Amino acid sequence: MPSPSTAADHIQDLGAYVSASPSSFHAVHEAARRLKQAGFTGLDELEPWDGGTGNFYLVRDGALIAWVVPDGAGPTTGFNILGSHTDSPSFKLKPKPTIGAHGWLQAGVEVYGGPLLNSWLDRELELAGRLVMLDGTQHLTATGPLLRFPQLAIHLDRAANDGLTLDKQRHMNPVWGLGNPADVDLLGMLARHVSGGAAVKAAEIGGYDVVMADTQAPAVFGANGEFFASGRLDNLSATHAGLVALIAHASSSAGAGGPSGRASEGNAPIAVLAAFDHEEIGSNSRSGACGPILEDVLVRISDGLGATVSQRRQAMAASFCVSADAGHAVHPNYAERHDPTNHPMLNGGPLLKINANQRYATDANGAAFWARLCAEAGVPYQEFVSNNVMPCGSTIGPLTATRLGIRTVDVGVPLLSMHSARELCGVEDPHRLATVTELFFRTAARASA
Repeated sequence: MPSPSTAADHIQDLGAYVSASPSSFHAVHEAARRLKQAGFTGLDELEPWDGGTGNFYLVRDGALIAWVVPDGAGPTTGFNILGSHTDSPSFKLKPKPTIGAHGWLQAGVEVYGGPLLNSWLDRELELAGRLVMLDGTQHLTATGPLLRFPQLAIHLDRAANDGLTLDKQRHMNPVWGLGNPADVDLLGMLARHVSGGAAVKAAEIGGYDVVMADTQAPAVFGANGEFFASGRLDNLSATHAGLVALIAHASSSAGAGGPSGRASEGNAPIAVLAAFDHEEIGSNSRSGACGPILEDVLVRISDGLGATVSQRRQAMAASFCVSADAGHAVHPNYAERHDPTNHPMLNGGPLLKINANQRYATDANGAAFWARLCAEAGVPYQEFVSNNVMPCGSTIGPLTATRLGIRTVDVGVPLLSMHSARELCGVEDPHRLATVTELFFRTAARASA
């Protein structure tokens, strides 16, 4: 699959990726499909790995690790890692999900992460995720437009425009039909929408991880087509950029000598895309950044290259992680909520995210390396720092740096409406992030240590 060569091509491909990825499980399934099409080999954690050079990927639940081991890699070769995440704030289907009242069929859902609740009102939504059958087999499911959170008419709440209050338990139960909940089962709807048309019976579903997603198609708009609106830009914008960059890197002549510290033959880094799950709820899972998945893969790669424990530590010391997650552009109607000096704009380039309290992992070394990469790639970038009275969120960056001791820098695409059901970015920025990421994958970080 050729990589998108222009911002316009990239944004269309990002839209296609988001549309194919209504859940974290769909996101890694689509990524794995693209990697396989590009010649990558899927590996099984339960099987031995031969090691050596080549292009590989591994799926664990809603997370994916993919990597390129260049010719000449050895036991102390470092890893250049682009970290992102596949989940987004949403609503997750509860046990016994078929509920309702007053002739309505509704779904019992639990808030996942920190969504802007009001942004989910009056939208056509779908259920998507994985079903695990009693025999252990797994299936992806996506219903298409099925549900809606109907807002109360203003005639029945005259103060709605003065301050809308939504109770997560009472008000956030979407409707999906008419009838008696005792006569139907929402799981049957999921069983009828299994990917690939497999015949699945609701009674054989042993467990499920199913979330809600907006079904409105992504769109380019604005006076000059400069804006891009879509669900799940936090953080499929970075996951897609890393995927595109890794595939392009694998198909290029990686390892050739080049200017300004670019890896020469024999010291090219091992390029890694680490797309974690569960970042929006703290990353504490076997497929999250606090879990062992990345370390497991890096250790097995080093083992395959014949590394001793000491040499593996050398490889980690020579490694670098770019934690890529969405950040905030300045909001024109709420400029006072932002730092008064640093005002990132859409289409101004990817963000370099900085926080004195290490909510982002960027330090001076990381900032200098990022600046050098962007300059060589011809990509502008913008610095982001929070207003002192607006505590910022965090990312997988500090988690990866703490767990593995790998130098890390936090970056990302600037957004408006972060955690909305439909977020907004500039058309240029995702392509720029992919461009600098492709350069990062082939650039020896040690030159900026």
